[in-house]
Order: sequence, then C-alpha cells, then structure tokens
Amino acid sequence: MMERKDREQVEKTEKNITEELENEELETEAEAEVVEDLEEETAEEMAEESEESEESEEESEEETEKETEETGEKKGFFGKKKKDKKDEQLEALNDKYTRLFAEFDNFRKRSEKEKAAMFDMGSKNVIEKILPVIDNFERGLAQVPEDRKDDPFVDGMDKVYKGLSKALEDLGVTPIEAVGQEFDPELHNAVMHEDNDEVGDNIITEEYQKGYKYHELVVRHSMVKVAN
Repeated sequence: MMERKDREQVEKTEKNITEELENEELETEAEAEVVEDLEEETAEEMAEESEESEESEEESEEETEKETEETGEKKGFFGKKKKDKKDEQLEALNDKYTRLFAEFDNFRKRSEKEKAAMFDMGSKNVIEKILPVIDNFERGLAQVPEDRKDDPFVDGMDKVYKGLSKALEDLGVTPIEAVGQEFDPELHNAVMHEDNDEVGDNIITEEYQKGYKYHELVVRHSMVKVAN
C-alpha cells in the first residue's frame, strides 16, 4: 500500500512538474511574443525617428546653404573679396595707363595752346610792322587833291593800299570801331578829352590813329578823343 501511494504521489508530483514546465514554456513564448512586438514597435519608432532626423538634417542643411548664400551676397555688397595677384597687376597697369594717357592728353592740349599762342604772337609782330605802311598810305591818299584823284600814279597807290588792306582782312585783321562808340579801355587809348554837349559822356568823338585786332587779339589800340 505504501509503495502504491508513493508511486501515485511521485506521478502526481511529476505531473505537477510537467504542468509547471508547460506553463513556464507558455509564459516564455508569450514573453517572447511580447518582446518581439516591443522590438518591432521599437524598430518602427527608431525608423520614424531616423526619417525625422534625416528630414531635420536636410532642412538644416538647406537653411545653412541659404544663410551661406545670403552671407555671400552680403559680402559681395559690403565685403571685399581678396584680389588675385594677376588682378592686382592688371589693375595697376590699367591705372598706370590711364594716368599716362591723361598726362599725354594734357601735354597735347598744352602744346597746342602754346603753339597757337606763339603763332598769334608771331603774326601780331608781323602785323604791327605792316600797320605803319597802311597808315602812310592812308595819310598820303588823304592829301591828294580832288582834281588829281584820277591820276594814274594816285590810282596805282590806291590799288596797292586796297590790295594790302584786303590781304590783312583775309588773315583776320580788322579795324576797331571808334568814332561814335563808347570808350573801352580794352580797345581804345584816350589821348584827349573835350566838353561836348551834343554827345553823351564817355563817347569817342574823333580818331587820330586807327586800331586793329587780329581775330580777338588787340594788335594796336585806337588813339582817340573822348567827350566828357
């Protein structure tokens, strides 16, 4: 009897142990499934976070590139780019050429002005020497009597005088207007004054020697009498 009871108890114990083992296996399987689910959920969350992180990084990179471009534009407007040696040499040569060209242009203009002034001065000296000849012709012709104006000699002298006057006129020599004009110290030389109620003050009433201009340059002032 005792052996039978012991056997039954052993079998019962083995059965309980077997059931416990099966329960433990079931629990283990359940836990494994839970762990797998958690791992899948974790993997999905990590994937989502990774995608979000990548998107965030892309947005950050785009913002950085945009800021860099804006900074570059600002530097282009306000900053100074470092110049290359070739650019510096080219700029120096260009500046040197510009300066040389400006100096040469100024020299050319100054030379032309000096040449023109020298030519005018030389012409003035020649004209000054011819004017007394004109004066002598005018004085001589003014003394010819009316009855001798048709004389061939007088006619010849008159033609010489007119030809010389025409040559001077073609060169740009013109007489200065005097009688009836207001006295101008730049053109006239007053050698006498008179009281004359018939004309206004500072008006030229008589010319003693004719004045001449070469273009705009006064060769000889007119010698005149002025009314007070």
